[in-house]
Amino acid sequence: MLNVWLYSVISVLIVSILSLIGVLTLFLKEDHLKNSLLFLVSFSAGALFGDAFIHLIPEAFEDGLGIKLPLYILFGIMTFFVLEKFIHWRHCHIPTSKKHPHPFAFINLIGDGLHNFIDGLLIGGSYLVNIPLGIATTLAVILHEIPQEIGDFGVLLHAGLTKTKALFYNFVSAVLAILGAVIAILVGSNISGFSAFLISFTAGGFIYIAGSDLIPELHKETSPRNSVVQFIAIILGISIMFSLGFLE
Repeated sequence: MLNVWLYSVISVLIVSILSLIGVLTLFLKEDHLKNSLLFLVSFSAGALFGDAFIHLIPEAFEDGLGIKLPLYILFGIMTFFVLEKFIHWRHCHIPTSKKHPHPFAFINLIGDGLHNFIDGLLIGGSYLVNIPLGIATTLAVILHEIPQEIGDFGVLLHAGLTKTKALFYNFVSAVLAILGAVIAILVGSNISGFSAFLISFTAGGFIYIAGSDLIPELHKETSPRNSVVQFIAIILGISIMFSLGFLE
């Protein structure tokens, strides 16, 4: 159990520290930033799909959930739909501009805080099952967090916050991942079947984010060359998740 706590805390701390990566956008030209984000979004989509179908769903299937497995996955998909639809929790990764406006800072911080809290739940729940599954899920979250945090930093700057305040509020929001991991481990250790539910729920959430948010965003880029790069990046993301299977 000590290993579960140790790995979970280290993982969510890494995810939280990634909230500071937005500062890199200040040193990149707009075209370079856009191309980098499109590659990262593609890579992230592949990693999320890979973790869901290669690690999470097979692990949940081994728990003998039966008909509960697809129901839990669907529940995860619908939960993320509701969060995005009614709480304005977005997964956009394109910098804010007049042509591409984002919600104002307060709504963004609330949505991002909830986002990070759930990331903590997913990571903590994965480590409860086994360490390799936790590592795979953490990596999928990290790959998704990099472009996400860059986008969030841009939103806060666009809302009028100073660079220091934008980094600070983004970090405070990210720290909620620690709370999510702690709750997942405490509840999962005392409630039978909670980990199996959370793993299935995570798979549904990852499928929703990758399929509903990330892939449509990639379709906005119609250049044949960039489309090929996106496809390769998606395959790379899936391959990374596949290779992690050898840790199990």
